[in-house]
Amino acid sequence: MEHHVRTRCGSVSVIVYGDQDKPALITYPDLALNYMSCFQGLFFCPEAASLLLHNFCIYHISPPGHELGAAQICPSTSSYSADDLADQILEVLNFFRLGAVMCMGVTAGAYILTLFAIKYRERVLGLILVSPLCKAPSWTEWFYNKVMSNLLYFYGMCGLLKEILLQRYFSKEVRGNAEVPESDIVQACRRLLDERYGSNVMRFLQAINRRPDLTSGLKRLRCRTLIFVGDSSPFHSEALYMTSKLDRRFSALVEVQACGSMVTEEQPHAMLIPMEYFFMRYGLYRPCPLSDSPRSPLSPSCISPELLSPESMGLKLKPIKTRVSLEV
Repeated sequence: MEHHVRTRCGSVSVIVYGDQDKPALITYPDLALNYMSCFQGLFFCPEAASLLLHNFCIYHISPPGHELGAAQICPSTSSYSADDLADQILEVLNFFRLGAVMCMGVTAGAYILTLFAIKYRERVLGLILVSPLCKAPSWTEWFYNKVMSNLLYFYGMCGLLKEILLQRYFSKEVRGNAEVPESDIVQACRRLLDERYGSNVMRFLQAINRRPDLTSGLKRLRCRTLIFVGDSSPFHSEALYMTSKLDRRFSALVEVQACGSMVTEEQPHAMLIPMEYFFMRYGLYRPCPLSDSPRSPLSPSCISPELLSPESMGLKLKPIKTRVSLEV
């Protein structure tokens, strides 16, 4: 069911799946995406869906103007900052009368949720971050973002802009080349990008390009944090940096081989077992017995022993490096 929640920064779309008596898991997508284009692969994966929907009611929050069928935001509407978007999440939680929630975000969405967790620590149970950002933009990222802003301003969601975004999201293995066609997930994402209004995307991009550095606040986080990143992601080094700044008692890193930024779409099975052990700390579990699924690139033998230790399952999550091969 879709709800439109009125906030200080305008209306925001929230898609609610599941029993609202269950603990809440909120999601926040990357730039120019919404829940369909950013989390569909994960929630359509049967094993992951059973784990998440068995334990949580899902609240998919879209950035302003990014929901399915979104109208163009009025040009006279004031621009917003990353802080405004974090505060908007608080208003959504208050609207649904939610207490502390589990959070899952991808890249720009991961940044917004991390900022929310720093500002409102008592409202966050845990963070699942996919290819996250935490620093202010580097000169390279700032330049790319300015190029995208100019393309959006003059040409809207043009072909060149979509190519830049697809490189941001996906590894070259699924983007295809002259000999190999694009994968289905890339083609589907390309079609969904056609539905976005360039001016709406530009507002989110400008907020992210003006984002403050969160490094000093990371050590103050006391919620557990599970970070996924593809080793082909443009934000791979950013994820490693963020992991190094988090409290090692409460954080873990999972690297996924031959994968871009959107692990949720490109290799959702790679998230399954790490999430299972992460949720065990909260007394949550998958309803069916754990088995080595032939559809999953992960099996217990592929997981770092540190993640499987009683310490990480109970009292601590250590920073780890898990590599997943496509051939498995």
